[in-house]
Amino acid sequence: MYQSHYFTQEYRMQDVMSASPIRLVVMAYDVAIRACHQQDFERATRAITLLRDALNFDYAEVAVGLFRLYQWCLECLRAGDFQSALNVLVELREAWVEAEKKMAPSSTTETFVVRTALPQYASA
Repeated sequence: MYQSHYFTQEYRMQDVMSASPIRLVVMAYDVAIRACHQQDFERATRAITLLRDALNFDYAEVAVGLFRLYQWCLECLRAGDFQSALNVLVELREAWVEAEKKMAPSSTTETFVVRTALPQYASA
């Protein structure tokens, strides 16, 4: 069992280390969404804070809008309203996945579709 856990951790580490910046954003959304499903306040807060802190304000119009949404999600979590935060996070994640697909070469599009399937949230 320990060996299985080690290999899972090793796989995750390699997945993160080889990920594109957009893939890392999608992964952060995955963590936040999974945490909201589990009503894990601390983990959801960390993931959303990570997304918020990674914003690039050189693109102020987009960054300010995302900043406000992330702040609203954090307020929802503080109020115990995981569902409202979850709804926003899922929509934002879908937008990032679409952007990722548009930037990906057509030969790898299928890989992205498989790796970003929504059912993974409920099981983790």
